[in-house]
Amino acid sequence: MFFQLLDDDLRFPDPKLAEEDGLLAIGGDLSMERLLNAYSNGIFPWFSEGESILWYAPHQRCVIYPEKIKISKSMKKILAANAFEITINEAFKDVILNCANTPRKDQDGTWITDDMQQAYINLHQHGFAHSIEVWLNGILVGGLYGVKINRVFCGESMFSHASNASKAALIYLSKLNIDLIDCQLPNDHLMSLGAEMIDSELYLQILQKHQ
Repeated sequence: MFFQLLDDDLRFPDPKLAEEDGLLAIGGDLSMERLLNAYSNGIFPWFSEGESILWYAPHQRCVIYPEKIKISKSMKKILAANAFEITINEAFKDVILNCANTPRKDQDGTWITDDMQQAYINLHQHGFAHSIEVWLNGILVGGLYGVKINRVFCGESMFSHASNASKAALIYLSKLNIDLIDCQLPNDHLMSLGAEMIDSELYLQILQKHQ
């Protein structure tokens, strides 16, 4: 079953009560306080333009352990050549805008609505959301953004306008001082980079380990 959130109550139901597809609750808002409470409990918003806010807590979580990330020989050569310049938190707004506007295979429109963009820009301005930018000849060609909770980076989205740019961003992220990259939901691209599925209970243990 899923639950209706109250506007004046920031609490969430127990994530274990989520539907089979991970849907836990509907409603509420995208305030910084509610978002941080959600992420701290393994919950994230995911909805389309015109829908009510939907909150998910998947029973199986797609994650990457930084030390297990797979880097192909060809990718190692690309990184060694230093063709890309990679930065952190230099162009958060540009990254989230590109993530929202970059067309995706078999996907109409975007779930990164204007309200979502503003909510995560607000998180970034308060030091909770972060971006990694990939530049080629001074042009932003790839990147990712997400929310850092304790030692877990909760990835939200990535984009690439040049071959291997998003891979470069993810590999760079894996070298930072984190214990886990939360990819939320699996896809072939992530699995090829070493992502794996873990139970939500283990995910929450890692997430809340350093609280």
